[in-house]
Amino acid sequence: MLTNIIEQLLNGLRTGSIYALIALGYTMVYGIAKMINFAHGDIIMVGAYALYVAIINMQLPAIPAVLLTCVTCAVLGVVIEKVAYKPLRKAPPLAVLITAIGVSYFLQSASLLIFGATPIPFKSIINVPAVKLGSVTVSGLTIVTLIVTTVCMIALTLFINKTKAGSAMRAVSEDKGAASLMGINVNRTISMTFAIGSFLAAVAGILYICQYQSLRPTLGALPGIKAFVAAVLGGIGSVPGAMIGGILLGIIESISKAYISTELADAIVFGVLVVVLLVKPSGLMGKNSTEKV
Repeated sequence: MLTNIIEQLLNGLRTGSIYALIALGYTMVYGIAKMINFAHGDIIMVGAYALYVAIINMQLPAIPAVLLTCVTCAVLGVVIEKVAYKPLRKAPPLAVLITAIGVSYFLQSASLLIFGATPIPFKSIINVPAVKLGSVTVSGLTIVTLIVTTVCMIALTLFINKTKAGSAMRAVSEDKGAASLMGINVNRTISMTFAIGSFLAAVAGILYICQYQSLRPTLGALPGIKAFVAAVLGGIGSVPGAMIGGILLGIIESISKAYISTELADAIVFGVLVVVLLVKPSGLMGKNSTEKV
């Protein structure tokens, strides 16, 4: 019984780590640009297909293929920001939402035309042997996912808190006007935020496709929604909140599937979000803000 619980917790940590990487993109973009990029989930799908093309069509080794995938998604994130979101920075939220949905459908439709609707099997590029700790077996994929996620989160935290570019991002998040007067290039900072968020989404897409080993145009829809839930659960705009929200969401989902019902697992996840927001509307790590009129 205890062994099974530990294994489910490890599964939850693995899945939750992927949600956390995706949620970081949502929370960074909202924290700095005050926009919700609902097309962010489809960046995962683009990353998965980019890896497939790099490995199968271009015959690249795993590491160059991963780097190419991450760069491709980072560039795509910047293009999406420049073309779709930059003209809408002062637009009503509804206009931003409609645009995001349009970008999402465009990416899905493009992948549908290029690759077709039939799911494509894809063998995992992670071939790390499992490790046995007593009676618990930890898969190689779980080990790699936890290590990669931890490294990404530490690197992002150090980047935001210790670099000049990170200071610029924090300044733009607080007050775009004041940041601009201080000589910070707001447009470049926002583009950099989209690039970093999309880069992390590519990493999440690679880990996700290695776990499920099947590609389809709607691949990123459900993990994208769950990652948004994780970002809201942790406190939208809070980087530590996105990490905690993603991991917590993965554990709740894994435990629910194992001990309650696979069919009700998603409903339980969303139910937890509702409860948290009723108790603490700003999320677990979010801060209540007052708006001056």
